[in-house]
Amino acid sequence: MFSELGRQALDYILDTQQRTLMYWDVMRQSSDQYIEHISADSPPVLVFEHELIVDGLELADPVNYGLLRIVPPDDKPTDPTKRPFVIIDPRAGHGPGVAGSKIHSEVGLALEKGHACYFVTFAPYPERDQSIADVLKAEKHFLEVVVQRHPVEICGKPFMVGNCQGGWALFMLASAAPELVGPIMLAGTPLAYWAGRSGGQNPMRYSGGMLGGSWLSSFASDLGDGLFDGVYLIDNFESLNPANTFWSKPYHLYANVDTEAERYLHFDRWWSAPFLMTRQEIDWIVQNLFVGNRLSRAELPDPTSEGVLNPRNIRTPIIVFASAGDNITPPPQALNWILDLYKDESDLCLHEQVIVYNIHQNTGHLGIFVSSGVADREHSALFSALDLVEFLPPGLYEAHIEDLHPDMPFAELIEGRHTITFEPRTFDDLRAFDDGRDDEVAFETVQRVAEVNQHLYDLALAPLVQNLSTAWSAQSLRFMHPKRLERYMWSSLNPWALALRPLAEQAKQNRQPLVTENILSDLEKWFSDSVVRSLDAYRDIRDQTIESTFKQVYESPWLRAAVGLDDTRFTQHEILDRDVALHEELKALRQEVGRLQINEGGSAAALARLLIYMADERSFVDERAFNLLEQLSQNAAPGKKLPNLDTLKATLRTQWSVMQKYPTEAIEAIPKLVPSASQRQTLWDTVSEIAQLHMALHRSPDFQVRFETVACALNLCSAWTAPTPETSAIEKPLTVKKGTAKKTAAKKKSRAAGKK
Repeated sequence: MFSELGRQALDYILDTQQRTLMYWDVMRQSSDQYIEHISADSPPVLVFEHELIVDGLELADPVNYGLLRIVPPDDKPTDPTKRPFVIIDPRAGHGPGVAGSKIHSEVGLALEKGHACYFVTFAPYPERDQSIADVLKAEKHFLEVVVQRHPVEICGKPFMVGNCQGGWALFMLASAAPELVGPIMLAGTPLAYWAGRSGGQNPMRYSGGMLGGSWLSSFASDLGDGLFDGVYLIDNFESLNPANTFWSKPYHLYANVDTEAERYLHFDRWWSAPFLMTRQEIDWIVQNLFVGNRLSRAELPDPTSEGVLNPRNIRTPIIVFASAGDNITPPPQALNWILDLYKDESDLCLHEQVIVYNIHQNTGHLGIFVSSGVADREHSALFSALDLVEFLPPGLYEAHIEDLHPDMPFAELIEGRHTITFEPRTFDDLRAFDDGRDDEVAFETVQRVAEVNQHLYDLALAPLVQNLSTAWSAQSLRFMHPKRLERYMWSSLNPWALALRPLAEQAKQNRQPLVTENILSDLEKWFSDSVVRSLDAYRDIRDQTIESTFKQVYESPWLRAAVGLDDTRFTQHEILDRDVALHEELKALRQEVGRLQINEGGSAAALARLLIYMADERSFVDERAFNLLEQLSQNAAPGKKLPNLDTLKATLRTQWSVMQKYPTEAIEAIPKLVPSASQRQTLWDTVSEIAQLHMALHRSPDFQVRFETVACALNLCSAWTAPTPETSAIEKPLTVKKGTAKKTAAKKKSRAAGKK
């Protein structure tokens, strides 16, 4: 027994020595990589070839932003008829490029699917007087350039993706220029900053109150000679999970140094290079978003016009992608802006808005737009369903993604490895992500206290700090920050670190990892788990203490009264709907327009009405039904052409309004819209094919009744019957593949003969 224990000890000592040498050499490589990266002016960490299209420094109001065109690889040429993608990365302390830092990424998916892809980048140092308004104007100009290069008539409006802080920038851009944007996707984007769950679950939202508001960021900017160091934002992020920051992350590299070195260095190239902002920028962000929460309440002025940034101006579909495992942007912060902007589901539909959300169950904040697994599944499915999203009637939907499996019904209609369905949701479903919104009242007090503290700082302390700060002192302060200083201290500039390199190479060549069970290795893992549990316990106690202190201070009625707040205040919806008479007049006008449109339209309007009527409000919208419609449209027999999908897409929204108010009259008017009985039969045959699939998936009890009602209204008879559970797995809808038009025509003739 002793000899076996001695053998394990010798093996473990050798393994530990080799891992230690290799680990510290990886740290040296990381520091060298950091120095090399910042010496090259911290370029985007994109793994794709790219070229600069627009330089923000050349605009009337110069900014450190630019528009990049991602050069597609030779084997993945761009389809000139597909809509372009525009991706905005977060500027939250880090540099740009993380959305394209891997082949399997948002940029990679766009190129894979044949879309032209553009990327909004930025430099590490801003222009001296740069503001968020200047950035918004620049991004609007970038979008105009993209639209010029890809005409809307051919490609459609650009699909926009905003990651984290890039999401609120996109939200502002879409509010200021709704006519330029197509569908937008907000990935891990906080828009309702006061929202979150109690019990220590979302502690970051209390930071503004515990720090006394925004004055501290102004103070840090003044110490930096007018520039705010993004390293402080990175520190805030890392402090949320001290176990991962101080132990799990370095230990994971140490324990798996044979396989993790490359991945660690790849990610660290982006993570370890902080970028800077002007004081105007960080003050605007903290005061108006983090503390003020003014964007989702439509209280921000629009720098491109004389109005305000009202997100209710957005008319294109909005996709929200968040995660229950995200401690930076929990689902309530990603979704509660919908409750702020709209009274209820009918108000959302009145504004003809489509909002789709998808909640990942466990990935962290960075995983939302960094993880290859998330990109291959969630991003891939959502990107593939863009056309389908534009077909959805106005309303709120949850996207469900299901992996393809052999027993899946109508699997031949699924493109790729996943299928996506959109299920109607209510505002109560959104409220279920939160534990109530009464706790948000305290943040009104935080906002008022922050305004008082900011005024006192600007009046009494800011002039002194600004006069004492110089460019040299600011640069020295940034250099002396531990995250930068440690890089220089353990790099090839240090002779001791450089001398370790040959020893690490020798250890790698003679590597003898543990291949059998080892009691000392088990003790090491046990010790690591103990450290993690201890740090997690510290984090939980800290977060609960902060939350308790916050509530005791800011929920106090005397403090609320002291800063001039009382209980008689307007609700958010009362503010947004101040012109009640005009609002009601608009509703009545739209209803009258819908009545006048009952007898207007052609084949596209008729098909749109049929599709809307057959898909009742309780049923979900499935990717397979859309793919079948697309195939039927592309492979229709000569003389029986179906409406163009682009035409149908533009018609659906108008016809949805008509069907909402006058469903019976709209269906009965279809013979007037399509006088030709043969053309009506063609439309009905198409709807029958989709209805068969729809019924097999939904089992809607009143679906057969709807089918018979429409058939009678059209003066048509049909042999279609609802499939039973026993036959639905056997009977398949028409599955037309591209390039099989002749086979499709033969099937249609056969069906027509059967009906006769």
